[in-house]
Amino acid sequence: MTIGEAVPRIESKDKVTGFARYANDTQSPGLLHGWLVLSPVSHAQILSIDISQALAVRGVQAVITGQYFPVLTGGVLADRPPLAVNKVRYFGEPIAVVVAETEHIAKRAAELVRAEYRPLAYVSSPSQALKPDSALVHEDLGSYRKYGDVYPEPGTNVGNRVKIRKGDMRSGWAAGEFVVEGAYAFNTSDHGAMEPRCAIVEAMPSGLVEVRTSTQDPYNIKRLFQRFFQVDQSKVAVKVPFVGGGFGGKGSCQLEYIAYLASTACGGRPVKLNNIRETDLVGSPCHIGLEAKVKLAATREGKLTAGEITFLFDNGGYTDEGALVTQAAAVDCTGPYRIDNVWCDALSVYTNHPYATAFRGFGHTEAMFCVERTMDLLAKKLRMDPMELRYLNAIKAGDTSPTQAPFDSSNLGDLTKCIDKLKSLIRWDEGQRIVLDGHKVRAIGLACIWKTSGSAVDTGSGATITFNHDGTPNLSIGSVEIGQGNRTVMAQILAERMNMPVRLVHVKMDVDTQITPEHWKTVASSSTTMVGRAVLDAAEDVIAQLKRNAAIVLGRLPETLEVGHGKVYANDDPSVSLEIGAIASGYMYPDGSASGEPVIGRGRYRVHRQSRLDPETGRGIPGLQWTVGAEAVEVEFDTRECTYRIVKAASVIDAGKVINEGTARGQVAGGMNMGLSFASREAFLFDAKGAVLNPQLRSYKMIRFGENPIYLVDFVETPFLEGPYGARGIGEHGTIGMPAALANALSVAAEVELNELPLTPELIWRNREARG
Repeated sequence: MTIGEAVPRIESKDKVTGFARYANDTQSPGLLHGWLVLSPVSHAQILSIDISQALAVRGVQAVITGQYFPVLTGGVLADRPPLAVNKVRYFGEPIAVVVAETEHIAKRAAELVRAEYRPLAYVSSPSQALKPDSALVHEDLGSYRKYGDVYPEPGTNVGNRVKIRKGDMRSGWAAGEFVVEGAYAFNTSDHGAMEPRCAIVEAMPSGLVEVRTSTQDPYNIKRLFQRFFQVDQSKVAVKVPFVGGGFGGKGSCQLEYIAYLASTACGGRPVKLNNIRETDLVGSPCHIGLEAKVKLAATREGKLTAGEITFLFDNGGYTDEGALVTQAAAVDCTGPYRIDNVWCDALSVYTNHPYATAFRGFGHTEAMFCVERTMDLLAKKLRMDPMELRYLNAIKAGDTSPTQAPFDSSNLGDLTKCIDKLKSLIRWDEGQRIVLDGHKVRAIGLACIWKTSGSAVDTGSGATITFNHDGTPNLSIGSVEIGQGNRTVMAQILAERMNMPVRLVHVKMDVDTQITPEHWKTVASSSTTMVGRAVLDAAEDVIAQLKRNAAIVLGRLPETLEVGHGKVYANDDPSVSLEIGAIASGYMYPDGSASGEPVIGRGRYRVHRQSRLDPETGRGIPGLQWTVGAEAVEVEFDTRECTYRIVKAASVIDAGKVINEGTARGQVAGGMNMGLSFASREAFLFDAKGAVLNPQLRSYKMIRFGENPIYLVDFVETPFLEGPYGARGIGEHGTIGMPAALANALSVAAEVELNELPLTPELIWRNREARG
């Protein structure tokens, strides 16, 4: 048995010894280097761009601006040029790229590009963007092409609006005896992946376009190149080595477009664009911001009767994946609670901030912060234990989601079991707020979470298996290894089904879209469930082929044979057997004759039963399964100085079935660390004109090594019947509840309601001062 074991990640030695290769490690003859020129203003007309001095630098091959190929790109809404055309819409937007023989020359020449701007009014927040007199970030919004379920509102700054309408709000408010309302906000921030984005593109004379890139979405790049550059998908080869973290930020296509245009401008020579950290922070897509209001009604016993939620997402200058983040937040807007009457409007709003894309949790981290803070406000008003309030309202089998998707114990899991385990894990009964001395208190805050690992309606995954002559299998899959341990989990799934040691399974580490079976995207905590099912399907295929080959040699019926321990053997007499290596390519008899066929397995999995959402009510099935969990944070707070230390954080997640106990804990703990960093200190700081004041890691603060609290991780296992061995997605879920749990803990500790992020000592002090 390998399922459930803490199998070490199979790529670990290559990574810790430096042998692992990432996109920026690629060198090739004739390779050119690009350097982006970024806008120093957030909203302005481009009057001119003078590239003459840059072109005069020895070694510079080309300087291109948006006018070179003025196409609008986008995943669901085509609103963004690869390089700004006529106008810039955020601080850090690329306006030109300099291509030279070396990166140093390109950088030096980029400093000589001169641009003139005419400033336009700065749109500083979603609420300001919605005012009637606000400047328009996109004057031509009504003319943009749509490629999905997106509903822009021309003449406004609304790039998408998602509506959820469930039940009867009038009866819901009437049934409620207590009503609470809260307003919440936080700025855009960054993903902070260890590896900055990098792309190398070569437009070959044959018409083949080779793209080597750090992406989570290689197969979609082929479709996007066909859509926007009219390059047939068969002529686009995307190769993805190891990716040094993504967290959603590498699910977008940006540098690939610019590197392609640069290559075409240089006669097809390969061009590398490698972000420096400052460019990666503000020039490439970031983590979405939010302003929100949540209003809840409940009976005096604490039963929720109605929920009204408004999300105004700060999507920045362009839509990108933000429209889909908005939808994801809306479909799970209530948190993991039964509320029969729901009204939600979620808007993707243009501002002049760096544009946003997916971020770990995909709208749920943001939405749960608001809902879980409001649940604590409600518990306080009811004078009820906040954990008991959540237990009372926990979503269960037989309930429905805000989009009216039906739940059973397979597609939902068991939140009450998660709460029970968390209660014991954090010793909740010892007290939520404990005074330590004259100025120090300890406090615990909690949050319940859920997330549906949705995908596009028409997506799936594939897997292929071949064999070496020693009988060991080679597995090829299309999900990207971004540090989550996906390759190891897939090896375990195959080893389990083949009844063989994991160490004998060889997994292709990189992705090459010309030969690797397609996977939708490495996002949404869906790789284990989707690709794992494809691997199992491929395993069944090779097992059937091995049995057919062995049946001929052994003179047995295939159905009387079993596969395991590196052999095919008779189920009534295991001594009657053949080594897999002897039959994987067909069997060779002593006399030189042969029988059987080479064994090549293929597996596939396709998403079923999902449906598009009704644009007026939101009704539909957005995903196949929801992962639920309960999380908590304990802080030590100095009531005099308003400083605090995070002592411990805990998560209990219903994983369905834990495939790799070690990587599962690592995924959840890593997510908790990321959520706490975002909640406690991460955000872009803007000046009065929209310039980012902290575009470097020395000023953009993240939790450093040594600042980590104790992480407690545990699991509940309620099998998801469609998942491999019952597994459901858990990759993002450690992050989702941390901001809310931290805010709830600090609100209890400081005895003031904290509804903004990041939760800095200054913010706490200002809230206490405002309270008087």
